[in-house]
Amino acid sequence: MTARRLVVAGVSSGAGKTSIAIGLMAAFIKKGLTVQGFKCGPDYIDPSYHTAVTGRPSRNLDSWMLPEDVMKEVFVKGSEGADLSIIEGVMGFYDGKSPTSNQGSTAEISTLLGAPTILIVDCSAMARSAAAIVKGFQLLDPGVNIAGVIANKVGSEGHYQLIKEAVEQECGIPVCGYLLKDKSLKMPERHLGLVPSIERGELDEQLDQLGDVVAKTVDIEQIYQISEQAPLQTDSSLFQRRGVINVTIAIARDEAFNFYYQENLELMEAYGAKVVYFSPLKGEELPSEADGVYLGGGFPEQFAEQLAENRAARQSVSEAIESGLPVLAECGGLMYLSESITTLDGNEYPMAGVLPGKTEMQTKLAALGYREISGLPNNYLFKDGMEVRGHEFHYSIFKPSSELPGAYRVKSRFGTGEEGFLYKNVVAGYTHIHFASNPDVLENFLRLCKEQRDGK
Repeated sequence: MTARRLVVAGVSSGAGKTSIAIGLMAAFIKKGLTVQGFKCGPDYIDPSYHTAVTGRPSRNLDSWMLPEDVMKEVFVKGSEGADLSIIEGVMGFYDGKSPTSNQGSTAEISTLLGAPTILIVDCSAMARSAAAIVKGFQLLDPGVNIAGVIANKVGSEGHYQLIKEAVEQECGIPVCGYLLKDKSLKMPERHLGLVPSIERGELDEQLDQLGDVVAKTVDIEQIYQISEQAPLQTDSSLFQRRGVINVTIAIARDEAFNFYYQENLELMEAYGAKVVYFSPLKGEELPSEADGVYLGGGFPEQFAEQLAENRAARQSVSEAIESGLPVLAECGGLMYLSESITTLDGNEYPMAGVLPGKTEMQTKLAALGYREISGLPNNYLFKDGMEVRGHEFHYSIFKPSSELPGAYRVKSRFGTGEEGFLYKNVVAGYTHIHFASNPDVLENFLRLCKEQRDGK
């Protein structure tokens, strides 16, 4: 494994860390390096940018959802074969689960991984004051390694030189370059239709351009030198072969369903499961060999009309569920199992019709944040007080038309409540579960799949 790694962090959301992280990835790839992308936190969209640029699946690093040694294993395993690993931060550098600690923040992740940080500062309306900002970030936690700065949104090269002189004098670290204010380089809005655009290659030219722009005004050789660190060690072996639960799990994966942690899929395989993919969007019916189904999140509302037209695909899922096939559905998967989806324009489209109730899109955010999850009665995923961690983020709401047993008891910063639904062997909810936070939950799912198959 390469020892080269670095974190690209912003002083705040909107500072430009995504554009610069992607630009650095593209610039290093143009120099002939193999680059591995990572994203701090539970985000699915930014990793899709990384994957498009690097050609390698980007991975999430989360110090709240995952135990420290497991998170390190995710990093070490993901970095295999790469010359350089670039970790994009989340929100502001110190922003995480709590306002009074580094828990779950980019700062905590950078410290746990022993990774130097390149701090992105929006310098559009300041000069010497940039040094005060950087100094504050250095002093809040002396244990972090802020090793360099990139000045973003500067007005000119002269403006940049003022910032560089101030920061290097007061903070003792290099300013490695800058990006000018340039509206043409603004990343597309991170709306819910963005990932399909990335996967179709529609943004390839823009992502490639970012690499050229960054290489022009950022000293990537200096950043490459900063990235050299001692190899990271971990004793965790979670993703090595753990057992032989010989089942086949069908996973919906296309432009409508694509929110999956790469580690969730690899952990299934570590237990011995065979993973097969099918596309409800393309009208592909549920594979006949499936012993269970994983319906992840994504954008079913963006493709509701097309999903509705594929009646045979919807029917194959509903018939399998009625026969007792175990299904885990998350967010977009829950929406697909409902009776219908009503889009923002008021059109209603029929879905699989398994769960009695309808899904409606709304313009305001319905839920956002980390979740600690335990099972409500008869939820086969959870036994003996098991808990798992996950994340919730959606604009839709599900309105049940009849009584359904709840699936989860969830705890968030707002308190505790119930979430999700049970139906036959379906567990459906809005929460995206990270199996690596408690692999026993995944094992329970796979074992039920095997029991159901062997009992036929």
